[in-house]
Amino acid sequence: MGEDRDTVIVYWRPGCPYCMKLRLQLRFTGLRYTEVNIWKDPEAAAHVRSVADGNETVPTVSVAGRALVNPSLRRLLAAVREHAPHAL
Repeated sequence: MGEDRDTVIVYWRPGCPYCMKLRLQLRFTGLRYTEVNIWKDPEAAAHVRSVADGNETVPTVSVAGRALVNPSLRRLLAAVREHAPHAL
């Protein structure tokens, strides 16, 4: 993916309960992020497979170019504070 290393990108797919939970939690954080549906973006799906051992495991989140596969909100926010604090 030609992603900007300074952004937070949440890769998700419809019907995924883990995605729904994380996306709902993120709405209350004030974090600036982009959501990408991997079922509508083959390049995004390929990126997720490249960082998730060949699987389309979602949610996968990119924080300043670092991939977090199925992170908890706490783990995601810790990564943002460390690698992309300007997104908070």
